[in-house]
Amino acid sequence: MALFRALESVRPASQRLVADPFAPSFLSPRLQRAVRLSRIFCIRFLVERYADRRLPGARTSGIARTLLIDEAWTRALSDGIHQVAILGAGFDCRAYRLPDAACATIFEVDHPAMLAVKEARLKQILPAIPPNVRFAAIDFNRQRLPEVLANAGFDPSLPALFLWEGVTNYLTEDAVDSVLRYVGDCAPGSRIVFTYVHKGALDGSVEFEGAARIRRDVVKLGEPWTFGLVPKALPDFLGKRNLKLDFDAGASEYRLRCYGPRAARMKGYDFYHVAIAHVPERDFLQ
Repeated sequence: MALFRALESVRPASQRLVADPFAPSFLSPRLQRAVRLSRIFCIRFLVERYADRRLPGARTSGIARTLLIDEAWTRALSDGIHQVAILGAGFDCRAYRLPDAACATIFEVDHPAMLAVKEARLKQILPAIPPNVRFAAIDFNRQRLPEVLANAGFDPSLPALFLWEGVTNYLTEDAVDSVLRYVGDCAPGSRIVFTYVHKGALDGSVEFEGAARIRRDVVKLGEPWTFGLVPKALPDFLGKRNLKLDFDAGASEYRLRCYGPRAARMKGYDFYHVAIAHVPERDFLQ
């Protein structure tokens, strides 16, 4: 994802969907050189073509979902939400690249080893870590989110935005359930933006272009996909956890929304979804 965001960022300003000046800092020297050379159109075309052949749809899906989540972030903060929890923050740099980030307390939640790498890189490229950013270490399969966030100063009685990008498909069903129930117990008006993989892509019951290859690749990397959801069952699944679904789209749909007519030429990753939900007001009369 850092590579995809870096490649998108070297496009002319009039052509790119997102700009992430921090992304190259999280790449190997070899990939950093490739990104610098990609400022030249013909080289960028070749690099993107190779990436798209290697992982059909991953790059365009990743850029489109980045834009969707950026927009959800901007809406939440403009609506008065001043707590953001980025779950599985990885190399997400929204806390540093989005102009409105300073008005919120931002909790970056991830495995301690990942947070250590990220913090070390950020210290090399920033004068200082912004005072509104707090790091909270967690292993989602072994620790509970409420305790970790509470220790970092998160207040569940105040509305919050939760970002959970590229994580659920690596977790157990219990871990996913635990996080969603916690979000559902937070203050009304809280929102969550999360990604998930269509369950049919995991068990092979639904045919998706490139899904079998990607399943094999992630197993070889030692990070198999372990959790998926059925889109038509998502409203009920979330409702049982006190969350109301507002938006759910697979890659073909959200690419069309972000890329417009160009999306017709973009294939692959249709099993990948972005969903947005909120905590409804509680009816104490029931």
